Formats: sequence, structure tokens, C-alpha cells
Amino acid sequence: MTWGLENVSVTIGKTRALDDVTVAVRPGRVTVVVGGDGAGKTTSLRVLAGLLAPDSGTARRPAKETIGYVPATAGLYGDLTVAENLDFTARAYGLSGAGHARREDRILDRTGLAGARRRLGGQLSGGMKRKLATGMALLHAPELLIIDEPTTGVDPVSRVELWKLITGAAAEGAAVAVSTTYMNEAARADQVVLLEAGRELAGGSPDDILRRVPGAVGTAPGPQRPEGPSWRRGVNWRVWAKDGRLPPGAARVEPDFEDAVVVAALAASGEGTAS
Repeated sequence: MTWGLENVSVTIGKTRALDDVTVAVRPGRVTVVVGGDGAGKTTSLRVLAGLLAPDSGTARRPAKETIGYVPATAGLYGDLTVAENLDFTARAYGLSGAGHARREDRILDRTGLAGARRRLGGQLSGGMKRKLATGMALLHAPELLIIDEPTTGVDPVSRVELWKLITGAAAEGAAVAVSTTYMNEAARADQVVLLEAGRELAGGSPDDILRRVPGAVGTAPGPQRPEGPSWRRGVNWRVWAKDGRLPPGAARVEPDFEDAVVVAALAASGEGTAS
């Protein structure tokens, strides 16, 4: 069974938060919804989780008791200890007995929080909070795991550890949907949906998106911006030529995933430049 959104549109107030967006989430796979602030990432995941009804389109999900959801906020109780947060979650899902205790111990081990089980949730670091919240969502072995921006503001080590939890859940058979602003995280997904201002700019595997980059991408050195649509990459410039004819001084390069995302946004907006 494939879960996800099909041609979903959502209006919040006067804002078209999602406009005909499709997101497919398959068992054993990680789908990443990527985009900047206001792109529609959180809205799409809230619709997928059943927390927001779409104006049109279809949202397919398993029974709510088989969904694990981690919001962009901490998603835990600051006045409970790590162990108490897990116990509370277990009771909410009707888990009990020795099997539950073993799974809780396993979650503590996988999150690296076994030594912090008596620490209050509010006293944890940002990365530890996100790992605990993810562990709570995994406690009942969900069919569908939904995590909104798990690594935003998290230290690099915790980012790696969180992605081990995410990919581990997929390896155990869960369908996983994650939102992020980080291109390097999106590039490791099985499927990617790129959103901007509620619209879907590109979708497919990272390799699919790379293969569909139109025109030519080049690199140009120096402080002066080259002709045509261009954006900074380190100390150099990247430049995109829709017709394949790069400007003078630009050397053609094979685009990477970050280039593909920028080109998709440029092609959709027609603005001509990105910074």
C-alpha cells in the first residue's frame, strides 16, 4: 500500500498553502519533502497525518493508531523524565508487558538516551529532545512515520544519529515522510518532493530529478556575476543556460542535487536569477 497525498490543495486564510500537491510514501522507503520557509512542508505533513483536512484531493493513510508523528516543535513533555515520556506514550497506544519494556529499552539504546532516562525532557539539549520525540513516535512500531524538520537547529552529530533512526525505521518496513530545508538530506531519500510557495516544482528520486535538469549548468570564477541566471556556490558562481549555451567564462559542469533544486525553482519562476 502506498500512502500519501494525491493532488491535494489547502487554503489557510487567504493563503494557498498547497496547490495540487502529490506526495507518495511507500513502506520501507523514505520520502523527503524539501523547501524553504513557507513552501508548504508542514502543511503537507499535517494533511498526511490527518491533522488538517484538504480542500480538494485525497490523503491516504493507515489507521491513526498506526501512525507516528513528530511535529516541528519538540513533541514531548518537558516536565516528565525521558522514561516517563516513553511510558506515557506507551500507555497512550495501549502497550504493556515485557514486550513493551524491551522495546522501550531498545529505543533508549538506539537514541543514545539510556543514560539520561531520569533526566527531565525540558533539560535535554535540542538534539536529545528530537531523538526522544522520534523514539516516542517509533515506540509502537508505526506503519507510517511522519517527522517535520527533525534536524533543524540540531548539531551535526545529532543530525547523523537522527537519520540513523529514520532510515532504521524504513529498514524495518515503515513508510517514512520527512520534511527538511537541507539539500544534502533530501539527496539521500528514496523519493523527493520539492515545494515552493505551496506548489510542487519537482518530484521523483534524486537521480530522476538530476536527469531532468534542463539546459546546461556551468561554473564561473571571480567576484563578478556572470550573464544569465546565476547563484553563488562557495567562492564561485553557478550559472544556468536554459538553451544550453553558457555565457563567456563559464565552464560546463555536471549538476549536483543542489543545482537541480535551484534550476527547478528558476525554471518554475522564470525570474532569471537566484541568490
